Amino acid sequence: MLIDWFTVGAQALNFIILVGLLKHFLYQPILDAIAAREKLIAGQLADADARRAEAGKERDEFARKNEEFNQQRATLLSQATDEVKVERQRLLDAARQAADALSVRRQTTLSNDARNLNQAIRQRAQQEVFAIARQALSDLAATSLEERLTEVFLARLRAIDGTTKDGLANALTTASEPALVRSAVDLPAEQRAKIQAALNETFSVEIRLRFETMPALVSGIELSTSGLKLAWSIADYLAALEKGVAEVLTANSASAIDATPQSGK
Repeated sequence: MLIDWFTVGAQALNFIILVGLLKHFLYQPILDAIAAREKLIAGQLADADARRAEAGKERDEFARKNEEFNQQRATLLSQATDEVKVERQRLLDAARQAADALSVRRQTTLSNDARNLNQAIRQRAQQEVFAIARQALSDLAATSLEERLTEVFLARLRAIDGTTKDGLANALTTASEPALVRSAVDLPAEQRAKIQAALNETFSVEIRLRFETMPALVSGIELSTSGLKLAWSIADYLAALEKGVAEVLTANSASAIDATPQSGK
């Protein structure tokens, strides 16, 4: 078989030209398209990775902020609870102090009322005693209250013991000022003269006297000089009455306090 080398060479050349044309016009665009497609996919994958990383960061940031919010909420709730407890305690303390102050004021008021009532009763008793004594003495013995007071005082003067008498005598005779005679009522001149005479006789010396009226003596007479006193009054009798009244008022005050609703209960 004869080989036509011209034909073979032409075919080979045609094949080479065909391969070159295919490579240039077909394979290369395909390869370029594939490369571009791979590049595009790689870019999309990289963008997806970036977006996923960004999403992860945002998720982590959200979780962090959520945790911070939960911590802040717990802190604020704890602070609010503590503030409520402190405010509640403050209000309770204020209410307790107000109740204590009210109780003190009530007790003070009751004490003042009792004292005022006691004083009023004492004054009324004094007035009644004066009135009864004057009336009784006038009706039974035709003797005034002033006369009887003087008689009782002079009897007390004559009954003093020796030591008291000596001390009083020394004070009366050495005092630079006149001795002071106080009486619950204004003594008539006759009664003053009797007291002067009795003192002169008792101490065997002329005693200088100055007379004053002092209702607080409660129907009595008092002789004082240089810090020494000789006195008599019906205050001792009224003291027993005052003590009894005070006991009644104390019992009533205690009952009123016990009956008062107590705060905080």
